[in-house]
Amino acid sequence: MSETELNTLQSEILKAIESASDADALDVVRVEVLGKKGKLTELMKTLGKLEPEARKAFGAALNVVKDTLMQSLEAKQKILASAALCARLEKERIDVTLAPRPMADGRIHPITQTTDEIVTIFAAMGFNVAKGPDIEEDWNNFTALNMPPDHPARQMQDTFYMPDGVDAVAVAGSEADRIAVASDKKRVLRTHTSPVQIRTMLNQKPPIRIIAPGRTFRCDSDMTHTPMFHQFEGLVIDEKTNMGHLKGCLLDFLRAFFGIDDLPLRFRPSYFPFTEPSAEVDIGCSRKGGELKLGNYGDWLEVGGCGMVNSNVLRNCGIDPDVYQGFAFGTGIERLAMLKYGIPDLRTFFDGDMRWLKHYGFVPLDIPNPALVGSGAC
Repeated sequence: MSETELNTLQSEILKAIESASDADALDVVRVEVLGKKGKLTELMKTLGKLEPEARKAFGAALNVVKDTLMQSLEAKQKILASAALCARLEKERIDVTLAPRPMADGRIHPITQTTDEIVTIFAAMGFNVAKGPDIEEDWNNFTALNMPPDHPARQMQDTFYMPDGVDAVAVAGSEADRIAVASDKKRVLRTHTSPVQIRTMLNQKPPIRIIAPGRTFRCDSDMTHTPMFHQFEGLVIDEKTNMGHLKGCLLDFLRAFFGIDDLPLRFRPSYFPFTEPSAEVDIGCSRKGGELKLGNYGDWLEVGGCGMVNSNVLRNCGIDPDVYQGFAFGTGIERLAMLKYGIPDLRTFFDGDMRWLKHYGFVPLDIPNPALVGSGAC
């Protein structure tokens, strides 16, 4: 092939490279020129048949053409890649000034779900829901509950005391739920929801049948305690209620809540200043293999406390203990949720981790709010 013919071939290939519209078309040109059977490859194969001087001259010319074509291919490839990227960015462009899209779905927090389940079960038993303020009078939180001045719970290391002059504010936001207390009285962040029982007995004549769910506060912070947690307590006051009624009430509740018809209960004698006699409530379980399983397996797990209301508490609330009697009980809502839904760490309830909530939370449309089903008792 003459030098003129080689220049003509180079010009044709350069035009083909320039006219390639995308990476695939450019690759076709590359194969036609530099592939195993490409035009330039075939010319290279003819070098062996030429005389040494002619081979040297023609080989040098072929190398120049080859280098020129490869540089042109590389440059065109960069141009096409850049154009493809620009087209993709234009196609996939989003307006970052737009408001973010809402989440596909929300989750009901396990504490809310568990509270609703508790309310539903007790509503079916004829209990009403009672609420009270988070900031309480010392008298309602301790004294009225028969706790002496030197009781450990009244020490600063166990209880959050409010500075002087801070009024108590109810949990609910309505004006009807807001209360004010005299500025010369001690106030605490309530350590239990028992003050709701005191407020109910002070303002309502027996018979009384209430549960009191809500937030409580104590100076504890470790793997099994948090400064804020949730409790629910129950109170029944009338003329005939006895310890047998208390046992039956808790037996029905715990079996319904955990969905275990033969869940065994054990009542161990204990001491609480506001009840007499008092008992710790245990449920049957198994701990074999390091796995906790609820049911009739021969082992026991404590879940709460209970007892008959102390006569001093009744007197403090203006109720005659010679006429009326009743029982009270209580437990932690987080504790029940952890046992029922297999949540291993108490602290995660308050971390605000959306991944945790997505895993342990409840989809509203999949699991209806049980508090809205069946009963209007509360």
